[in-house]
Amino acid sequence: MGPVEIIVIAALAILVGSVLQRVSGTGVGLVVAPTLALLLGPATGVLVTNATTTVSGFLIMLSVWRHVDWRRYALIAPAAAVGAVPAALVVRELPAAWLQVVVGGVVLLALTTMFGLPRLPHWPGRLPTVLAGAIGGFFNTTAGVAGPVMVIHSRLARWEQRSFAATLQPVFMTMGALSVLTKTLLGAAGTGGMPPWWVAPGVVLTVVLGVRIGGVVARRVPLSAARTIALVLAGLGGAITLVRGLLGVL
Repeated sequence: MGPVEIIVIAALAILVGSVLQRVSGTGVGLVVAPTLALLLGPATGVLVTNATTTVSGFLIMLSVWRHVDWRRYALIAPAAAVGAVPAALVVRELPAAWLQVVVGGVVLLALTTMFGLPRLPHWPGRLPTVLAGAIGGFFNTTAGVAGPVMVIHSRLARWEQRSFAATLQPVFMTMGALSVLTKTLLGAAGTGGMPPWWVAPGVVLTVVLGVRIGGVVARRVPLSAARTIALVLAGLGGAITLVRGLLGVL
């Protein structure tokens, strides 16, 4: 596949993920991470996914600011930093094929866990929130996927959906920025190093467009339909990434 095709497919993945993020609160990591892991390699692909979630989280946060639960965010953000450091070391040390297995496996496991679990018990308090932040930070740094961890926490905490979806945006923004920072400082950006400088403005413009489109889609498309699309795309991407990693290992 040539560089032009890679850029087009990557841009489409980021665009679709940003639209779904605006519509349902999650979507960027699940859709973008496996796609970019296939196109750019697992380490660089997840790094660009982290950068994308930083931008999308910030932009969407601006429109849902008044619904954000900043007290919960203040518990989650520092814990995410704790989880990001060991995750960056894992990314640095794992061979590319094994990292693809991790990315694909985490995406598929996350999808299964999100929608296959029965009703979860009530677990209120600060401890589960901090644990969710640390685990989410770890998974976000290794695989670009933190949403399912936060969804499970929201079910345990009986977190009201509107506040939860709004609070996810600064959470994703912070986790993405922490992942980029820790992997850059610890030399875990991938064998190809940091992406070219023009990738950053390209990601920003694509996310802005996706968020704008998502605002229109949110008024016209049922939430269930948007989630179904996200699940199908994420499942396909995760399965292909996992199989490709396993073939590389074997």
